[in-house]
Amino acid sequence: MKNQLLFIILIMLVFTSCKNSNQKTVEKQQPNFIVFIADDAAWNDCAPYGNSVIKTPNINKLAEDGVVFDNAFLTTSSCSPSRCSILTGRYPHSTGAPELHMPLPANQVLFAGELQKAGYYTVVAGKYHIGPPRPEFDSIYGGSPSGCENWVRAIQNRPKDKPFFLWLAAHDPHRKYFPNTIPEPHKPADVIVPPFLPDADSTRKDIAMYYDEISRLDSYLGKVMQVVKDQGVDENTLVIYMTDNGRPFPRCKTRMYDSGIKTPFIVRWPAKLKKGRANALISSIDIAPTFCELAGANILETFQGVSFVPILEDYSAKTRDYIVGEHNWHDFQAHERAMRNHKYLYIRNAFPEFNASPPADAVASLTYQEMIKMYKAGELNDKQLDCFVQPRFAEELYDVVNDPLQFNNLAQNPENKEALNEMRKLLDNWIVEFEDKVPENPTPDKFDRWTGEKL
Repeated sequence: MKNQLLFIILIMLVFTSCKNSNQKTVEKQQPNFIVFIADDAAWNDCAPYGNSVIKTPNINKLAEDGVVFDNAFLTTSSCSPSRCSILTGRYPHSTGAPELHMPLPANQVLFAGELQKAGYYTVVAGKYHIGPPRPEFDSIYGGSPSGCENWVRAIQNRPKDKPFFLWLAAHDPHRKYFPNTIPEPHKPADVIVPPFLPDADSTRKDIAMYYDEISRLDSYLGKVMQVVKDQGVDENTLVIYMTDNGRPFPRCKTRMYDSGIKTPFIVRWPAKLKKGRANALISSIDIAPTFCELAGANILETFQGVSFVPILEDYSAKTRDYIVGEHNWHDFQAHERAMRNHKYLYIRNAFPEFNASPPADAVASLTYQEMIKMYKAGELNDKQLDCFVQPRFAEELYDVVNDPLQFNNLAQNPENKEALNEMRKLLDNWIVEFEDKVPENPTPDKFDRWTGEKL
């Protein structure tokens, strides 16, 4: 009996020792990183942020297992400048590629290169859009039309003896849209029409096809997550789902409102993170220092972001007091800067003489062409007129707590003078610190603001 008892105790000690050893091994391992980045998806077009209509079961599962950030923002609502900003950890005007389609200069450093030096295999699959191929990526895969077609191949072909960083970039849900993108398309009658768009048949049809492309992206995301599990690296793989800018609709993409620069930001890392929500402000340029810190790589002085590792350790923590967004040329002449904290959004417009047209592809959309007809007929309400206002105010101020969609501009109200001055000062200080300026010879419009046709 004594021998049996001793044997049981010995087995338990060995099991506990092995378990503790395995836990320590996981803790010491460098984490793998996967960033799923959508192309033109709104922050709130998935169930974790309130849209239960759209079919995103795999994104929903990430949220069920991870941390949902409620105040994550991009540095710009424009495709290539946003991607260049994230990968360098720098504001768009600091990357040398602040305008749409500008290639990232060769002297700009990607955080992927620092991960390489720390032993990582780095790969991009899908939409690239930052210029010529970069040595900081060991492999580059394309993909069309979704941009997700080679995601699984990218992770299957990785060397199994290295930690990895996968930048998995969809083309979905970028325009143009086509019917029947997925086996069970969304029904126009079911979609959620935001109040700044008219609830018309054409709008609903447009949004339904947009939903379909997000669902297509979601299906590929699910396939990658299954491979991660099959390969046995699920526990120590940190996954982020985010977007590069707002939905390609009026008052969204290229704009400085939350509908333009706010991003879904879901972080899953089973070895370290429990399910939860974080209210702290974070910026997309914070990814670079965060990944480098977690990987034990160099945190470069060129990075302008702030690591959000403290928030991953304590969901109630905060790492910054404000975020800043930029609107530079994207089809049309523009220079806007946005300063946002938990209370206010302040926007400064260097060229208020222009109307706030959506980008050219959205100008040609079903939604905007219908809006133009309704505008000429006097059928749009006050919340739907924003894109047609000309000239605009040079300054805008919004109470984001009481006015989450940013409809009521308080900048002209004397009662808000103190708040306006405070936000002005914050932006002025940021401009000095990061050497920002209005271009002396701004890039002019290259498309017609009413038809979307190339000039």
